[in-house]
Amino acid sequence: MRRNTFYSVIKMAVAGALVGALAACGGGSGSSNESAASAGTSVGTISGFGSVYVNGTRFRINNALYTGNDGIERESQLDKGMILKITGTWGADGQGEARNIYYDDTLRGPVQLMSWDTVAKKGTITIAGQTVKIDARTVFKGATVNQLHDAVTNDTADYRIRISGWRMADGTFQATFVGAKKKGSGWTGEWTTVEVEGAVSELDTQAQTFKINDLIVDYQSAEFDDGVREDLENGAIVEVEGKLVDGKLIAGEIEFENDWFDDHDDVEMSGTITADYDSATRKFQLNGIAILVAENAELDDGLTLGRLTEGTEVKVEGEYRNGIIVADELKMRDGDAGLSGFIESKEQGGDVLIVSGVRVILTSSTLIEDEDAHDGSDSVTRRTQDLENLQVGEYIEVEGRETSENGGGLIAFYIERDDDDDLELEGRISQITDTAVTVLGLELMLTPATKGPLSDLRQGDKVEIEFKKAGGEYHIKEIEKDG
Repeated sequence: MRRNTFYSVIKMAVAGALVGALAACGGGSGSSNESAASAGTSVGTISGFGSVYVNGTRFRINNALYTGNDGIERESQLDKGMILKITGTWGADGQGEARNIYYDDTLRGPVQLMSWDTVAKKGTITIAGQTVKIDARTVFKGATVNQLHDAVTNDTADYRIRISGWRMADGTFQATFVGAKKKGSGWTGEWTTVEVEGAVSELDTQAQTFKINDLIVDYQSAEFDDGVREDLENGAIVEVEGKLVDGKLIAGEIEFENDWFDDHDDVEMSGTITADYDSATRKFQLNGIAILVAENAELDDGLTLGRLTEGTEVKVEGEYRNGIIVADELKMRDGDAGLSGFIESKEQGGDVLIVSGVRVILTSSTLIEDEDAHDGSDSVTRRTQDLENLQVGEYIEVEGRETSENGGGLIAFYIERDDDDDLELEGRISQITDTAVTVLGLELMLTPATKGPLSDLRQGDKVEIEFKKAGGEYHIKEIEKDG
């Protein structure tokens, strides 16, 4: 729950003054692009540290003020996958300066139910009556997804969790981060309370109760923040913190949700579309916030208006006006290709990997899972360490977007280490001959056993391929059209 509102960020009228201010601040080299500098609010998940990477920008945080009421007071308490709100400045060169960092748990409390499909890598967690979706890109800290699932199966009181995620249009949540703490490691401070957020329904002013999804909230003794008791109404979005008693949340504090941004802020946000694009209004919803696509908006990375559908991940940049983000730039953040294989070499200081023959490009937005990400230590792994820890010979799984530039390859959104040895890829056929197909810039040779299925495939088809390396070449073991 937050008690402090964000400080307004005043845009500097003189570009030189902005550049001078950035140059005077510590925390890293480089200065923001003078002509492209923005001052405002950036909301998105953490993808790296040194200082903090959010929405593809490296925000220097030496002089930043931390706000919020969930125990986050310094960088070492932050984790990848957490959703941050940063007020500050940033430039087209990917460098920024954070003035204020705000973190707030989306949900917190004991796990009631959990499902997990180890093959599809998808599942759900039920916490305080709220349904939370998890997947391969959800970052877990304090316990692996399998450890947490086993603990829930055997004893739901063994772990308590904190979740950072996006609230979807149907009232469910998509988790980007799940932090777990075991009973023996101490449930103190924020871990002793339950926190939920969502829309008020079935408000009963006589009994002083309402519901958030299936959870009954008793607000008789609650304190109110950013509003008063009389402001409660069905449909209002609130955060509630309290204690669970016999399946009911006894509210200690209720906060009315404020806008993420200040009016006329330059803003950037990334996340999951929660309501489809409407061509009549030129609007869609991202993380529950209305986005108006400007007439001259720039759409990059293969994004089209028709792809602005629920569940798609995008990044938008624009200006916040009267409760709406007017977007002038939109980028696709949804993966359309994947790869599992061994790191064969590292190039450009580790920013480019050759993984089982495929060129994998890492960006400042690439989320790299740490080897020690599941421990409970109060520490962070810096971006340089992430790159150094990706060693030649390691097996990794990569999710990202296909690119045809520089001979083709894969722009990585997500990388996770694994201990498997199967070589697999998913992408579109860019070239096809009688003896080979090329996918993600990799030529894969056909064998007599795989020539049959090839007769039904065409250039441009999306395929899933299992392959092997033999004699310096890559050979298809199995090929299947996807969809």
